[in-house]
Amino acid sequence: MPITSVDKDLEALTMTVTADFPVPLRRLWDAYADPRQLERFWGPREWPATFTRHDMFPGGRSAYVMTGPDGETSAGWWEFLAVTPPHSFEVLDGFAGPDGEPDRNMPTMRMAFSFEESADGSRLLVRTFFNSADELEELLTMGMEEGLRSALSQVDEVLHDPLPHSPARSQLLNDTQVRISRVIAGSVEDVWQAHRSPELLRRWMLGPDGWTMPVCEVAEDPGDAYRFEWESDEGEQRFGFTGEILESQPPHREVTTERMIGVEGSSTTNELTLTPVDAGTLLNVVITYPDKELRDTVLGTGMVDGMETSYARLESEVLPHP
Repeated sequence: MPITSVDKDLEALTMTVTADFPVPLRRLWDAYADPRQLERFWGPREWPATFTRHDMFPGGRSAYVMTGPDGETSAGWWEFLAVTPPHSFEVLDGFAGPDGEPDRNMPTMRMAFSFEESADGSRLLVRTFFNSADELEELLTMGMEEGLRSALSQVDEVLHDPLPHSPARSQLLNDTQVRISRVIAGSVEDVWQAHRSPELLRRWMLGPDGWTMPVCEVAEDPGDAYRFEWESDEGEQRFGFTGEILESQPPHREVTTERMIGVEGSSTTNELTLTPVDAGTLLNVVITYPDKELRDTVLGTGMVDGMETSYARLESEVLPHP
C-alpha cells in the first residue's frame, strides 16, 4: 500500500494524502500526464475511469467518466490552474452532469499535486482544499477519502508496466469516440510546428509509401479552413480532407472538424493534444464520429496503421535529433 499518511486539518479545511513509490520522479509524473495510464487508477477499483479529454497545461481541462459495477456512471472534470513538470500541478476538481458540463449544484474543490524525490524513489502529496467545513464533511461522507485510498492503491500496478511509446495505438472511449496515442521523440514545440508548416507536413503526413501531398493549405486561427489532398505516385488515385479550426491553444491543443472531400455526410471532430513526457511528446488525437457505425468503418480501413507510418516518418526524417 503506497499511502503513508492521510491528514485532515479541520481548521485549515484541507486533507493531505501522502504516498511513496519505488520509481523515479519522472516515471510517477508521466503516469498522471498520460490519460491511458491515469484512467487505470483515477477512481476506486470498482469505478474505473475513462478520460475523454486531458489537457495538462495551465488553462487546460480534463473530462472523465467513472463506471460502476452495475453500469451506473459518475462524471467529473478538472481545470488546470498551474502545471510545473515534473514537480507539481494544481486543478479545480468538480462533478459533471450527464451532458459532461460542470454540475454547479455539487461542490468544487481545489487540489494540489506535489511530486518529490525520496530516498527510495518518489513521493506524492495530494492536498485538497475545501470551501467550508460543511463541504468537507459532505465529501468525506460521500466516501472521498476511501476513494482516494482505493485509487492510489492501483498506482503501483501502472508504474510497473512498461511505458506505451510506439506504434500508434487506438482505444475506444465510448460508442462514438476513439483515442489515437503515440509518443514522439521530439519536443512539444517541434511537434506542434510540424503540424503547422506546409513544408514539413508534405514531408511526413503521407501515410504509406507511394503518395505525395500536392495540396496543403494550413489553417492558422479558429474559424480558418484547411484543405489537404494526397495523390498516388502514378497519379491514378487522389483523395483529401477539409475542415476548420474550432479551438487552438498553441502549442498544446487544437480542435478541428474534418470531412472527406466529395463524400456526403457529417464531419468528425478531432482533438489534438500534445503533452511533454520523459521520452518526448505524448500525442493524443480524440476523434468524435457522428455514430458508432462510421467510427468502426473508418477504423477498419487501416487508418491507425497509416497514422503510425506518418508519425514514424515525422520522428525519423523531420524532427531534429540531439
